[in-house]
Amino acid sequence: MTRPLRGIIWDIDGTLINSNDAHARSWVDALAEAGVSVSFADVRPLIGMGGDKLLPRLAGVEESEPRGEHISKRRAEIFKERYLPDIRPFPQTRELLQRLKSRGLALAVATSAKGEELAGFLDLAHVRDLIEEASSSSDAERSKPDPDIVSAALEKLGYEPSEVVMVGDTPYDVEAASAVGIRTIALRSGGRSDADLAGAVAIYDHPAQLLEQLEDSPLASRSHG
Repeated sequence: MTRPLRGIIWDIDGTLINSNDAHARSWVDALAEAGVSVSFADVRPLIGMGGDKLLPRLAGVEESEPRGEHISKRRAEIFKERYLPDIRPFPQTRELLQRLKSRGLALAVATSAKGEELAGFLDLAHVRDLIEEASSSSDAERSKPDPDIVSAALEKLGYEPSEVVMVGDTPYDVEAASAVGIRTIALRSGGRSDADLAGAVAIYDHPAQLLEQLEDSPLASRSHG
């Protein structure tokens, strides 16, 4: 049985904006201030998770603890001060979302970013006016790869999982979407290999390639299996 495709849930970091390296450097810097030495190579594969997942792995501290809260807050401050000014959206990101919006598809985002960062990231991607619903780590108890954030976006859209496709750039997007029955289109723009993105129904280099090949993509038809 096929259902009409009605909505698309987007990740932001590494999918709409080129920010994954900057997030990794922000964690390295914030942890160094707290006396925890980690390398960029240690942190980079974990980008796509929220602080609730990263801090226990990297520093042995929970984000909800006072020390974890301080490190997480400093990470956000460092990101905003040192790295945010140089971050750009991927080419043709807005054009891709405009094209899909014009076809009557509802667009939502599901990100492990903090709620207070969300609006700024959407503005940076020049897509805030195109997004109907959004969920962040502030809307969920657990960040990706747990499905909470994706489930929250799906609930806000009001569609069945089979009526929605997720677009993301990490294995955590694929895992979170799969857990609630949503198929994922993956982008290599976040720096992950095809092996990392196993489980995605299709993989593209970046938003521009997905736009270029849209008519042959899983987003081309208003129905899918």
